[in-house]
Amino acid sequence: MGSLEAPVFSSFEQARQHVLARNIRMIDLVFSDLWGRWHHVSIPASQFTEQLMRDGVGFDGSSVGLKSVKSGDMVLIPDLATGYHDPFWEEPTLGFICSAFEADTRTPFAADPRNIALRAEAHLKATGIADESIWGPEYEFYVFDKVSYENGVNTASYRVDSREADWHSAEGGHGHLIPLHGGYHAMPPKDQLYNLRAEMCSELARMGVEVKYHHHEVGGPGQCEIETPLFPMLKAGDATQMVKYVAKMVAHRRGQTATFMPKPLYGEAGSGMHFHQLLMKAGRNLFFDPDGYGCLSQEAHWYIGGILAHGPALLALTNPSTNSYRRLVPGFEAPVSAFFSLGNRSAAIRVPKYADREETARFEFRPPDATCNVYLALAAQLLAGLDGIQKRLDPTALGFGPIDQNIFGWSEEQRRKIKSLPTSLTEACDALEGDLDFLLAGDVFDRLQLEDYLLQLRAREAAVRNRPHPYEMALYFEA
Repeated sequence: MGSLEAPVFSSFEQARQHVLARNIRMIDLVFSDLWGRWHHVSIPASQFTEQLMRDGVGFDGSSVGLKSVKSGDMVLIPDLATGYHDPFWEEPTLGFICSAFEADTRTPFAADPRNIALRAEAHLKATGIADESIWGPEYEFYVFDKVSYENGVNTASYRVDSREADWHSAEGGHGHLIPLHGGYHAMPPKDQLYNLRAEMCSELARMGVEVKYHHHEVGGPGQCEIETPLFPMLKAGDATQMVKYVAKMVAHRRGQTATFMPKPLYGEAGSGMHFHQLLMKAGRNLFFDPDGYGCLSQEAHWYIGGILAHGPALLALTNPSTNSYRRLVPGFEAPVSAFFSLGNRSAAIRVPKYADREETARFEFRPPDATCNVYLALAAQLLAGLDGIQKRLDPTALGFGPIDQNIFGWSEEQRRKIKSLPTSLTEACDALEGDLDFLLAGDVFDRLQLEDYLLQLRAREAAVRNRPHPYEMALYFEA
């Protein structure tokens, strides 16, 4: 299976003939839950019929956070354009990414994350501002050799281990270990994960996801990065799900484990998922102006104004975990300051200096991480940017920069003048609760859906807040 290239289908008949010609035994149907985690249901190839494409496969939406228990029945219908050969199955298997539909009417289920992204794209076209949005998420993750954790009434603990970490230096061995924060573009033999990443990239390419490059990231104990080229919005969302799946499965196949958790290690670099983005109209990059700041157009600046004006609310969708805010810590180089800049990686929005041509001009929103549901994160950022264009929100007039100085050399008084983004999940939830109207444009999101989402976020935050932390034992046990 690993040698097969990703198929391209424009009709069910093409897919059916491929199944017969390749002796496919299983069809795997994957879909995203509310939190962006993949689930799947598998059918024998004999059940892959035109009736399936019409009626779908039933599942319980309440079990994955998409519906209430009293009305959980839904169906999955595969998107034929997403077909891929899954290299991790022993039986020849063809996979498809699915969207969810109502069980009774077979209409798209409004709260399905992938359907929300599709509606966001439709809304973009309806505005007349542009006809396509282009995205390039960056994928940072850690690879560990062993992970253990325990939570109970009388215990709370976790431990991870990495063969690259310099905490192994006293044990003896080859001596080529990576110190704290010393992993950026590390060279073998220090970089002991290059073959693992190369295998991930090869599998992704065979499954239809092109890779731009991969390298070791800053985090010494196993931090990696894979970056893809820029994709249209839905393709970027689907590719993100594929990257996370392949990274975890290849690591698992090699007896290791991959995590996209934003902050798995105290005092070490966190893992983000920066979103590069631009708009296209009639084949032209709407964000490009050779005479503009960072080669960005007026429309791009208004879009940036929308992103930063709605930034606090956005973080409830782009950084929806308590662990997200272990990474977004004020006073360090985390992107928690609401300003834009040319090349400054501590800014919430960075304009790459090398993106100075029409085919490359863009910016990146740096706070997000991979605990987000990528389809919701893409849709929310697009709606914030479009709101900025429609309202002509000038980021400079709003106090968002540009700032091209090293703000860590500023005095505390100077830095306090810069607006900041939320530094806790509670702050992000409060911000979204007070600023969600921009998400309702074009009926992309639903108010009741967002209110229910906030309830679930706050419940997750409370589950962490209400537990004693292991470090509290050291601080307060002798009180």
